[in-house]
Amino acid sequence: MPLPCLSQSPTDPEFVQNPYPFYDRLRAAGPLVGWDEFGLPAATTYEAVNAILRDRRFGREIPAELIRPTPRHLAAFQAVERHSMLDAEPPRHTRLRSLVLRAFTSRRIAALAPEVTALCHDLIDRMSNCAFDLLPAYCTQIPVVVIARLLGVPETAAPQLLAWSNTMVAMYQARRDRTVEDAAAAAAGEFAEFMRGYIDERRNRPADDLITQLIAAEQDDDRLDTDELISTCILLLNAGHEATVHTLGNGVKTLIETATPAAALAPDAIAATVEEILRYDPPLHLFTRYAYEEVDFCGHRFARGDRVACLLAAAGRDPDVYQDPGSFRPGRKAKPNLAFGAGIHFCVGAPLARLELQIALPILFRRLPRLRLTERPRYADLYHFHGLERLQVAA
Repeated sequence: MPLPCLSQSPTDPEFVQNPYPFYDRLRAAGPLVGWDEFGLPAATTYEAVNAILRDRRFGREIPAELIRPTPRHLAAFQAVERHSMLDAEPPRHTRLRSLVLRAFTSRRIAALAPEVTALCHDLIDRMSNCAFDLLPAYCTQIPVVVIARLLGVPETAAPQLLAWSNTMVAMYQARRDRTVEDAAAAAAGEFAEFMRGYIDERRNRPADDLITQLIAAEQDDDRLDTDELISTCILLLNAGHEATVHTLGNGVKTLIETATPAAALAPDAIAATVEEILRYDPPLHLFTRYAYEEVDFCGHRFARGDRVACLLAAAGRDPDVYQDPGSFRPGRKAKPNLAFGAGIHFCVGAPLARLELQIALPILFRRLPRLRLTERPRYADLYHFHGLERLQVAA
């Protein structure tokens, strides 16, 4: 029996501003529904998305027989991507992730709390008394400065790192075209050379930073090579920046619009509030997987090499899992959200993102208790990501 199919342009302005009604329509049509514009079946429910993310018959790495020669204009971009653990599967993924986790430890992340706290206060001290855009003034700065410090590159390089990151991640957006591709390839090449220089320097002069720890990470006499180190550092910045910036912006918007009480940002409540923000308006809405064998799933037969879209944001609004899912409830007791994925590809940067969010939001609203919107926030045309183009506020 053929899958039901629905049509919706991911760049349509109405969808960009509010994709959730379309997700409701998809979910009502079934747990697996064709999305015409992507030419893919899409998992729409919490159960279906969670199952695919955890099913080892599906994965991120393209099957070998489907690999095509890299277009010349994308060579620099693919040189970075081919060494990324994001699109790897075991055993390569297991090796890369294990080595990265030996350096990117929970203890190292937790130790960043005082630095993140001081940074938040410093950024607020610099804010204008007039209306201003909170995204560049606060939301963008926190993850970029933190990852720069963590890696051990100069904080003054943060604007350039951000520019490279934004240019590269545009490759994953529905608005991708040749102009986007050329810019991303150029950014990838420049970013890689920048990181190569710091990696070479740290090999000769170790320091107390993540690059040094990644160089030293070893398992069974195996270490990351230079290309893998470069791709890992770029991935940590690109993925970490995108998720945290969007979640901070979306979260501030939601907290103000819903007049969420200060109690939701108290030390004993902030973790649950952050999880509800991630469920209610997550930073990444769609992630894809390849089938690695014939798979019968939700009445559909996948052949090897077929792709499926996992709609993380639709899963977060599933009424079979979350009561009144369209309402923002900071104290909600529910299943874990899927904003950071699930299974072996669960986001390695999730603990850092959560730390930044749990520190940055309470400080912002404690320091600026009268924070208000001065214009209606608008989301940017970024799909598969979901974040604001600006967030005009006044204190």
